[in-house]
Amino acid sequence: MFSSKMIGRGWIWRPQKEWLQVFYIIFFLFLSRFSMGLEANRLVSMASKQQSLNIQAQALLAFKNSSVKVDPNGLLNSWDYSVSSNPCSWKGVICSFNAHVTDLNFRNGGLIGQLQMSDLLNIENLRHVDLHGNYFSGDLYFNNTVSSSPCVLEALDLSFNNLSESISDGVLVACDRLTSLNLSHNLIPGASLKFGASLLELDLSSNLISDFSTLNYSIMNCQNLNLLNFSGNRLTGRLGSLSSCKNLSVLDLSYNALSGVLPTGLIADSLKFLDLSNNNISGNFSELEFRNCSSLSLLNLTQNSLYGKGTAFPGSLRNCQLLERLDLSNNNLQGNISGSVLGELRNLRHLSLAQNQFFGAIPLGLGSICDTLEELDLSGNRLSGGLPLTFVSCSSLQSINLGNNQLSGDFLQTVISTLPNLKTLNIPFNNISGSVPLSLTNCSQLEVLDLSSNALVGNIPSGFCSSPLSSSLQNILLAGNFLSGTLPSELGKCKNLRTIDFSLNNISGTIPSEIWTLPNLSNLIMWGNNISGKIPEDICTSGGDLETLILNNNSIEGTIPSALTNCTELKWVALSHNRLTGKIPAGIGNLQNLVILQLDDNLLTGEIPPRLGECGSLVWLDLNSNSLTGSIPTVLAKQAGFISPRPLNVKYVFVTNEDRKTCRGAGELLEFNGIRAGRLARIIADTCTDSRMYPGMKIYSFSSNGSMIFLDLSQNFLSGSIPTSLGSLSYLQVLNLRQNELSGNIPYSLGGLKVIEILDLSDNQLEGNIPGSLGILSFLVDLDLSNNNLSGLIPVSGQLSTFRPSRYLNNSGLCGLPLPPCGSETLFGSTGDSKSDSENSSNPSKFDRFWVALVLGYGSGGIVGVVIGNWIFQLKYDLFVKTFIGGRPQRRKRFKRFKRN
Repeated sequence: MFSSKMIGRGWIWRPQKEWLQVFYIIFFLFLSRFSMGLEANRLVSMASKQQSLNIQAQALLAFKNSSVKVDPNGLLNSWDYSVSSNPCSWKGVICSFNAHVTDLNFRNGGLIGQLQMSDLLNIENLRHVDLHGNYFSGDLYFNNTVSSSPCVLEALDLSFNNLSESISDGVLVACDRLTSLNLSHNLIPGASLKFGASLLELDLSSNLISDFSTLNYSIMNCQNLNLLNFSGNRLTGRLGSLSSCKNLSVLDLSYNALSGVLPTGLIADSLKFLDLSNNNISGNFSELEFRNCSSLSLLNLTQNSLYGKGTAFPGSLRNCQLLERLDLSNNNLQGNISGSVLGELRNLRHLSLAQNQFFGAIPLGLGSICDTLEELDLSGNRLSGGLPLTFVSCSSLQSINLGNNQLSGDFLQTVISTLPNLKTLNIPFNNISGSVPLSLTNCSQLEVLDLSSNALVGNIPSGFCSSPLSSSLQNILLAGNFLSGTLPSELGKCKNLRTIDFSLNNISGTIPSEIWTLPNLSNLIMWGNNISGKIPEDICTSGGDLETLILNNNSIEGTIPSALTNCTELKWVALSHNRLTGKIPAGIGNLQNLVILQLDDNLLTGEIPPRLGECGSLVWLDLNSNSLTGSIPTVLAKQAGFISPRPLNVKYVFVTNEDRKTCRGAGELLEFNGIRAGRLARIIADTCTDSRMYPGMKIYSFSSNGSMIFLDLSQNFLSGSIPTSLGSLSYLQVLNLRQNELSGNIPYSLGGLKVIEILDLSDNQLEGNIPGSLGILSFLVDLDLSNNNLSGLIPVSGQLSTFRPSRYLNNSGLCGLPLPPCGSETLFGSTGDSKSDSENSSNPSKFDRFWVALVLGYGSGGIVGVVIGNWIFQLKYDLFVKTFIGGRPQRRKRFKRFKRN
């Protein structure tokens, strides 16, 4: 088999050719078998991987089919096994490197359905699920007996959904690796919680949970929790100690109904964020213990019932050296503010002691924290004096609110003007006198300046925005002072100005064109001055998009420019009590955002534009006391049932005219931001024997499908019949058509005004019977049909017979209660010797003792409430049917004519 050959002294052995061939064959067969083994393993691995993908795909599809009923955005369109068998390519699915589905993310997807947790958790290896911002209902029930694999879920976010059932502990028990559970912003009424040591974050905020045991269990088992949030629920009860919460960093229990005294040991060493605001927590603040607050950076106790004197702030508060935000506003704290304690909180950035009962001077010690202090709110107290000179070094201060106090002095010039980073300055409703300091223009970063309702005099400074570096000013509010002179055209340099409010001053002259053309101007409010001139013809063509234009009670002349219809963002237009002439622009119906239109007490002529009926947000229309002619457009009610008015973030006051015979219109709606109630007597144009003022914030009660709520067309020259379409204004509460030339019958359809409270059709030429449908108007408290040509029996249904006889005066054919019976020799009002209201009041009958007043505010049923007083049995009382902001109404026996001084 081998051959050999001797070379020198050695031998070389050589295999024969046959053996070499055999070796090659064996080696080749070995390599082939090895390769076949590798390929087989690869095929097996691929098959196994595909099988795993198939199982995961089937689980995902099972979840889709059981839990998702509507997919409005088509997010799950890619979940189609026939298109792709690889679920890792499906939208919202995240896989690991070895093709295991680990995450599902459909945040803000808009998915709708009944959540089936069992199908969701059957997805093997699923660790993170984010379904925030969908419309899933159901609960967290999980049947782990049908699951093919253990739950490895670590984070579950179902916040902002429609979960409305009590939450069972199925997921919490089965998923023992869960670290984060977020169920906030749902409708969950309760929860049966049992969670293990793995859970670090639990958020059940903004639900409907009222069972205190749910919170109590969480606190008793909070050993490993870092975050616990039950804010915005309905929890009641008393808090216990947090001593077992060794790792708790964030505790938010705000906006509940928790009560009692805060327990000792509430604050754990690890706690950084504690929010107990908007509860009913009571107790003496000075007795609270802050021994273990070395980590605390936020403490919010606003809107509770804490009491105590400010000088007795707990000394242990000094231990909170990392505290950055302290809010004790809206409690019952009183006395002097403790500067010695607060002055040692060297990291404090935000301090609010607003809406308490502190009095005396602002302590010098507060100036000690100026290195870090950015926001200071001491509003709504009884503080006097001024801001101490120690605040000159507060270079970090960005926001100061000292409103509603009794401050005075020259601190605006000596202190405020030296703060280079100040952005917001609110000091309304104080006793600051003198002129507006020109040195305030040194605050080059100032964005908001509110000095309303002080005692400021002199001219408005012209130095604001004098340089490009000082043009940050956005809102300048100087209403309710005694400023005079003309408006500085230099305000036109403040290119970022959005709001100008100079109401109730003594400003004269015209509004400069530089102000009208400000590029960002949204709110121009200057009512109750001596402003003259005209509204520019090019309004809103070269300036900003106005939202409020409130210039009533001035001396503005000329016509209403047609260009006003270009101000498409307008919500409130008040041009009443001026000297405007001409016609109402026909294109005003283009203003789809218009909520309030007040053009009363001018010299306007022509017809009411039918296109007013196109305004899809109009709820308040006051055109009284002009010289308008023609008929009432039927289409004024065109939007009835379709109105969705735009929100108005404006404080208002309604001044009722209880005697409409001597006062213009049913009442006056006035912008009321920054105005003292005591000065409102200046805005009534005529003498009124009895008026009331009711402040509020919400003009209407509906969010959609509404209608007009106030319609006053009185004291014009309107003719023709009353449109039957007005009866479709289902939310109308005031309808005043007094003193026109209207004729025909009172429409039976007015019985559809289901919430009408004032209906005045007096001093017209109406004839026929009073329709019986008016008798079903259960909210009607003031009806006046006097001085018409009505006849027949006054309907006995409802409360029509309870109104004063004078409300039916001078209708020769009317009879029945409260008038003499039908068939009497002399009917009430048929002869010339009928007694007037004043004569009747001197000897009041049972019905003449009844009087009514309109109340405007906001409450459960709308903006107009009822105040009923009567002298029956010599007893006079006020009955409030609805709730209003601002307490009891302020009643004035007489309003003098508006004086400008």
